[in-house]
Amino acid sequence: MKLNTSAMRYLSNDDFRVLTATEMGSKNHEIVPTVLIAQIAGLRGGAGVGNCISELAKANLIARVKNAKYDGYRLTYGGYDYLAIKAFSNRRTVYSVGNQIGVGKESDIFVVANEKGRKCVLKIHRLGRISFRSVKNNRDYLRNRQSASWMYLSRLAAQKEFSFMKALYENGFAVPEPIDYSRHCIVMSLIPGFPMRQLSSHEDPSTLYSSLMSFIVRLANHGLIHCDFNEFNIMILDEPKSEDEQFVVIDFPQCVSIDHVDAERYFRRDVDCIRLFFEKKLGYFSEDYPVFKRDVKRVASLDIDVQASGFSKKMVKEFEKAISESREKVEDEFDHESVEEDNYEDDDDDDDEDEDDKVEEEQEDELRSDDNSAGEPGDAEESSLPVVMYADK
Repeated sequence: MKLNTSAMRYLSNDDFRVLTATEMGSKNHEIVPTVLIAQIAGLRGGAGVGNCISELAKANLIARVKNAKYDGYRLTYGGYDYLAIKAFSNRRTVYSVGNQIGVGKESDIFVVANEKGRKCVLKIHRLGRISFRSVKNNRDYLRNRQSASWMYLSRLAAQKEFSFMKALYENGFAVPEPIDYSRHCIVMSLIPGFPMRQLSSHEDPSTLYSSLMSFIVRLANHGLIHCDFNEFNIMILDEPKSEDEQFVVIDFPQCVSIDHVDAERYFRRDVDCIRLFFEKKLGYFSEDYPVFKRDVKRVASLDIDVQASGFSKKMVKEFEKAISESREKVEDEFDHESVEEDNYEDDDDDDDEDEDDKVEEEQEDELRSDDNSAGEPGDAEESSLPVVMYADK
């Protein structure tokens, strides 16, 4: 799904109310009935819903499902993108959207800017595109969320990554500054550098190697293992601040606690990825490398702190089932019978319902915001968002 914000400036507040109503209805409906969309949107007199639906469908933000038993629509990834960007716009986090600067298995990366012209990065999680295909065959853990399972998992990925990034940034780790997040999207600081995979030589590989290994150990000492610590997720700074500050680490949704059953294996794999890269690309080999049992000494509990900060136990279990597929980099289906956690009892419904309540409150706030900022119904010129596309020269 490509991000195209060209239609955003032409959408009215009523259009966004109907789009938000479709999102809210998707919680319990595979296809959201048109009548329910109108009821949730609560447009004055109920007029104009049909026109709004027509405009949204034309922009591919919602889609009609053929051969459905009743008249209804489903929210598309494009519509989900628009809702997130509108939330950023309302909070003055994003004013304009620029070029796409990266694409991964599970995300798209864009340059954005706020009203003051500060350039940032917009990361859009898109779970289910490649490495999560087999999850669709094991969606029982999503209960009544089948209609928006990928969007739900993408939202969990964004929330988890933002939480990890915020905790790490506040504790002085070399990570991007987390600025804002909404739904499946994160806004973070733009790193002036390039991926380490583009590095073909280095004037002092031993220092860089040592700094990277120290990062792995320090992260583990704070309770976390990256699980995907490689040349694709390490940015080399154009202007290093010092010998020990040459890089910034990105991509955190797959992080695990050092108390994870496979923590030692993930730790060793992160170490081996760096050793292999330095040996093959930079011709540098070292027998000095960290060992989990010998070098990891817990000094903090960021793993516990982050899990307790807005990420409920139920969400951790649901996300863990999906993200484990990415960690292992395999295409085989999940073997639920071999994983003890797959048979857990559903004893955290209250936590999950609390999170759903938070999401619903945010959606209702957006509906109220539309009420307060709207001009006349359907007046797109007065109520359209200032989000525009620009070319990053």
